[in-house]
Amino acid sequence: MPVLSVHNLKKSFIERVLFDGVTFDIEKGDKVGFIGANGTGKTTLFKIINGELDADSGNVFTSSEVNLGYMEQHACNHPERSIYDELVSVFDYLISTEKEIEELNAEVEKSPTAEKIEKQTALIDEFERKGGLTYKARTRSALIGFGFEEKDFTMPTGKLSGGQRSKLSLLKLLLSRSNFLLLDEPTNHLDLSSVSWLESFIKDFKGSMLIISHDRYFLDNVTNKTIELEHRKTMMYKGSYTEFKKKKQAYVESLTNKYENDLKEIKRIEGIVEQQKRWGRERNFITAASKQKQADRIKAQLVAPEKELERIHMRFEPKRVSGDDVIIAENLSKSFGENHLFSNVNFHIRRGERVFIIGDNGCGKTTLFNMLLGRMAFDSGMVDYGAQVDVGYFDQMQSNLNLDKTALDEIWDTFPDMTETRLRTALGSFLFKGDEVFKPLSKMSGGERARVSLLKLMLEGSNLLLLDEPTNHLDSSSREQLENTLQNYDGTMLIISHDRYFINKLATRILALGENGVTEYIGDYDYYLERTSADNNSNIELKSTEKSQKKPNDYTLEKQRRAKERKKQNDIKKAEALIETLDGEIEELNNLLQSDEVVSDYEKLTELTQQLEEKQSELEKAYESWEELTSE
Repeated sequence: MPVLSVHNLKKSFIERVLFDGVTFDIEKGDKVGFIGANGTGKTTLFKIINGELDADSGNVFTSSEVNLGYMEQHACNHPERSIYDELVSVFDYLISTEKEIEELNAEVEKSPTAEKIEKQTALIDEFERKGGLTYKARTRSALIGFGFEEKDFTMPTGKLSGGQRSKLSLLKLLLSRSNFLLLDEPTNHLDLSSVSWLESFIKDFKGSMLIISHDRYFLDNVTNKTIELEHRKTMMYKGSYTEFKKKKQAYVESLTNKYENDLKEIKRIEGIVEQQKRWGRERNFITAASKQKQADRIKAQLVAPEKELERIHMRFEPKRVSGDDVIIAENLSKSFGENHLFSNVNFHIRRGERVFIIGDNGCGKTTLFNMLLGRMAFDSGMVDYGAQVDVGYFDQMQSNLNLDKTALDEIWDTFPDMTETRLRTALGSFLFKGDEVFKPLSKMSGGERARVSLLKLMLEGSNLLLLDEPTNHLDSSSREQLENTLQNYDGTMLIISHDRYFINKLATRILALGENGVTEYIGDYDYYLERTSADNNSNIELKSTEKSQKKPNDYTLEKQRRAKERKKQNDIKKAEALIETLDGEIEELNNLLQSDEVVSDYEKLTELTQQLEEKQSELEKAYESWEELTSE
């Protein structure tokens, strides 16, 4: 039985319909990714589920067992309260029970009675059952897991940065008694170590979750289902983000093929109708009427595929080629008073490399960029740029934008020699069309401003890109477009990012920034993770060699598992081959049915039509079989 049922929801703002007919169920224990382009109404849908907004029509049903928790509800509203006290406040019910037990213990010591002892026993049992023995340890572990140090525990929440407040708000939600969590972009502002902790928490969480996120690597790690909001409707797919992408592509292709085949079939049948009418005999009119009913039935069920949503179109082209050596940094260091960020930072970046800088929040990644750009002095060391290096910079804070300007003015003032036609074309390729170009930047969303910044960067024609969190604020589609564009870029890139999917797609090298310099990893994020995990494991001394040995039957079990996986992959390949064969046969039959020779031969027409229907039925079964195999 579903713990959450959303049925036929509709929501409009003025004349714009955000979504209509939205329907889905979430089962107990489901961790569901909720994706869709920016502005489609995902957060609005969350607020309807949570009761903050009313839908125009439709219903939301929750199981009686469900206790909803929404990340935005748990804001830090007590600026004078310490970080620890703010977080532990989610256990107020345990704290009050603990005090009651202490008071009761004192009373029992003074004058023990059966009634008091019975109440004491019941309270202690309830306290332990609800986690009373571990809530302080859980609070401390959560704070440390999200990057807070012991010395930070007494800091007032009013002194926290926006990112730190987001962490604390998320922690309050995760430690609350909610058993159904609505998480809206939970990885925003989190560094890699905090995201890793969050993933572990979500995997261990026994309740259900609906998670809005554009972090594809995160979704792959924690979700078992995916809901996409597109064209004002939702569609649910079994599996994580990567599995969703494959299944959606197969679904769209199947829908397109069926639509095209149905159109061909309608055309073929109506050709028969016309032919029968021309023959003009009574039995021909009967056949024509029967065939027309058949064509009308297909028309009534005809479903045209939705047009693909517009995507940004970008192309980064350097105006000139740099030298082989692009940046050489030697012994860089930086401190702010007693706050030491880093020292002994050395790296050498060559033309064509795609280098990523990673590290915990506050380690100095953006500071390092500002030093490389000459905006901030370094305490020691030197930076040398190679010949003909033109630097382009994407600022995650978007401080290079004048928020008083419109998108049109911002671009035109930066590139005054551009013609209006070229300017409007460029803006259109970044989805700013019509009156949208006159919208002030101050009224734009973070994603819209990011698109303006990326457009400016593209038009500069730089051969070295310094990108500071370029995928922040971008939806999944825009992130993929940016990835594809940068893969074809001929210049050099140095990128700060927490987007692990993005890093995996592009990285040729990773520099992990720490207090004592950078550690280099030649490869993508998965390679970095593999290496760091191996290094950590090598430092762990096993208490017994037996722990590192497999049980006697482990080899057999592993062999069976691999055999099962090979069989599954073979079955998938067979299903895909069958689909391809049937597609070819259906296309061949459709071509035959449209030939003059067959159109004039009633018996041949009947025979081929029957064959086509059989093949289409086989194709549907083949798709069903393929979907079952890929969803296991």
